[in-house]
Parts: sequence; C-alpha cells; structure tokens
Amino acid sequence: QVQLAETGGGLVQPGGSLRLSCAASGSIFDVRIMGWQRQAPGNQRELVATITHDGITNYADSVKGRFTISRDNAKNTVYLQMNSLKPEDTAVYTCNADILTTHYSGAHYWAKGTLVTVSS
Repeated sequence: QVQLAETGGGLVQPGGSLRLSCAASGSIFDVRIMGWQRQAPGNQRELVATITHDGITNYADSVKGRFTISRDNAKNTVYLQMNSLKPEDTAVYTCNADILTTHYSGAHYWAKGTLVTVSS
C-alpha cells in the first residue's frame, strides 16, 4: 500500500558531499516521521537522522554539524544532505518512516537501502 523510494548513494572522496532522498508514495494521509538508519558490516545499526512532519529533527552525535535533514511535505519527501564525509560514514543507509495511511492505519515502512562509500 505504501512504498519508499530511496536515491542518492554512491562513491565519494573524504571531505566530499552526497545528498540522499526518500519519497513516500501510496495511500498516504500523513508522514509522521521519516529518516535514515545506517549499518556497516560488523557494526551495529544506528540512527542517523529523523525529521517529523512539523520539522523537528534528531541527529546521531557522530553526524551533528555535518549532516542536515529536511523535508518537503507536499511531495512526502525527505532529504539528507551529507557534508564533510568521512570513511567511517561508509554504510548502507536505509530510509524508514512512520506513516498514517488514508485508512487511518499507522505503520512503519522501510526502503531498500542505498550504499554510501567514502574512500580515496
């Protein structure tokens, strides 16, 4: 019923930038909160950043000051601008969202994930 389409991953040099996007589509009444988690091989999955419908943001300490999350509610889309990227940012980034459908049923949804590689 609801799908999340994630784009923007790729290879970048240390100190470079990438922008991820995540667009929700389907029978959506409201995207309550949307953001990204990430996981590298051998590492625990961690929250990267989230943003609510009203613009309240939350960031992992490791990305504060470097990453910025924003949203376009009209398009049910959220963006993650990643600057000053470090090799330790290398991971699979997976968009996820808490969504209220047009049938007034709330649920959590996950995108397929996109690989971000920061390397020289």
